[in-house]
Amino acid sequence: MASNVTNKTDPRSMNSRVFIGNLNTLVVKKSDVEAIFSKYGKIVGCSVHKGFAFVQYVNERNARAAVAGEDGRMIAGQVLDINLAAEPKVNRGKAGVKRSAAEMYGSSFDLDYDFQR
Repeated sequence: MASNVTNKTDPRSMNSRVFIGNLNTLVVKKSDVEAIFSKYGKIVGCSVHKGFAFVQYVNERNARAAVAGEDGRMIAGQVLDINLAAEPKVNRGKAGVKRSAAEMYGSSFDLDYDFQR
């Protein structure tokens, strides 16, 4: 069994660290994560948290193979969101993007009020 530690501070190991998001951790345990991801190479660390996990490989090649092979896979009823921890995915839709009221509610609203006195 791999260590519970994945090294997020060592710049040499950042590209060999895989982020596994949207993980159903009520059902999927650390041993399950290790079993699924060990086919891509030697795992030196694995940490499972509520809803996500990290897997640390010995090298970047193994990590990239795991991302390519497992991203989008469905496990325990949820589609996994997997990427290298050092390379977060971009362009995840409109999340975090501020929109104007006209964009959210349509431009049919008349925002200029003409009061008669």
